[in-house]
Amino acid sequence: MTTATPVKTEYEAIIGLETHCQLSTNTKIFSNSSTAFGADPNTNIDPVCMGLPGVLPVLNAKVLEYAVKTGLALNCQIARYSKFDRKQYFYPDLPKNYQISQYDLPIAEHGWIEIELVDDAGNPTRKRIGITRLHMEEDAGKLVHAGSDRISGSTYSLVDYNRAGVPLVEIVSEPDLRSGQEAAEYAQELRRIVRYLGVSDGNMQEGSLRCDVNISVRPVGRKEFGTKVEIKNMNSFSAIQKAIDYEIERQIAANESGEKIVQETRLWEEGSQRTISMRVKEGSSDYRYFPEPDLAPIQVSEQQLATWLSELPELPAQKRHHYENELGLSAYDARVLTEDSSVADYFESAIKSGANPKSAANWITQDIAAYLNKQKLTIAEIALTPAHLADVITRIETGKISNAQAKEKLADLLSGVSPEKAFAGQELISDPTILEPIIDEVLAENPQQLEKYRGGNTNLKGFFVGQVLKKTGKRAEPKLTNELVEKKLNA
Repeated sequence: MTTATPVKTEYEAIIGLETHCQLSTNTKIFSNSSTAFGADPNTNIDPVCMGLPGVLPVLNAKVLEYAVKTGLALNCQIARYSKFDRKQYFYPDLPKNYQISQYDLPIAEHGWIEIELVDDAGNPTRKRIGITRLHMEEDAGKLVHAGSDRISGSTYSLVDYNRAGVPLVEIVSEPDLRSGQEAAEYAQELRRIVRYLGVSDGNMQEGSLRCDVNISVRPVGRKEFGTKVEIKNMNSFSAIQKAIDYEIERQIAANESGEKIVQETRLWEEGSQRTISMRVKEGSSDYRYFPEPDLAPIQVSEQQLATWLSELPELPAQKRHHYENELGLSAYDARVLTEDSSVADYFESAIKSGANPKSAANWITQDIAAYLNKQKLTIAEIALTPAHLADVITRIETGKISNAQAKEKLADLLSGVSPEKAFAGQELISDPTILEPIIDEVLAENPQQLEKYRGGNTNLKGFFVGQVLKKTGKRAEPKLTNELVEKKLNA
């Protein structure tokens, strides 16, 4: 792996993210073409998204709803009046030679989200990251370069316009991030939020969530920013963190050696684990923005805003605080449970059915999660209902079954076998009058081990407990069995 040589100098990184999030509408932002992923190239197209003469765009109302809901979830101020603009640039994936976007009057501004980093000891550190703006725009097409992943070095290029006109919101953060870890967590929190809202699937592999990073370095204590570099082509949160960490070291090394850093766009090269120069960065003046003449201004009414605000679900950060402060869960458990809204819903349903919160968290984040990973399933696809999980936990905590018995039957439970059927005839024996004769029988059958125990080899206690469990088909209540065996051994 190629990395920049670490430089021991007191610099700090200034990092901001521009995140493009594809909205989960059935049709495109200004036309009726499908947004379905995976269709044959150039089949989800129409005269509007292709920019043919004589056609006019019409705003998809669901796009506005999703954009406003996302802005509200990011604690933004929603503009009651905004408009669309034309962003001019010439590239093969843009059939109209301009992109309909928003420039000076975006739909949402001045927001924030909270990120949470958990250290190896499970201690959380929280930080508020500012949101500069959120605006709506249409996506461009996709270029496929033959023989290379870039136009440079390819023998020819193909263009697929299926994505042209797909609705996006672009979310621009304040330069409040200081490390690759913080930036990756910020991007993950954005994905959690849009997934909870149901406005996007946030799938980075399919391009539904794409992040560009703006990064500069400066000596600690200096107020002025250094020269900003943009990094593209990161298709995972791990890549975001690695690309930023590499670029920080590269820029520090350049500053230390006297090399001039230029404002440019760089690509993250996964194979070599480095950033490489792509092109000199354009400024906003290069795009020659002007108001979109074919679309009326957007006005959000009080009633619309109130309705959309009332429809917001409890968001990941709110759930984490609730789970930690009110249910007593660790920061780690709260984070795992809230990563996916369906997991959080399952957990909360189990709690409502009477499960102990910590016990439910342990089963969901450990045994059930391991099964889901192995079988490549989601929690919505298992047959074990939250109510049945609560039943199993209650049986364990009231001494009717052991934890080991529950784990042995987990596969049956997950496939839909009810707790009543799974544990029929297997309730633990917790009556001393039944257990004591069995223990006496075990001691009588093993005189040599009994003599060794009383001679000082107290480790043999586990042997006697195991024999009692064997005679009872593992139905002897473990705690009581241990107490009774120890009492009789020491008599």
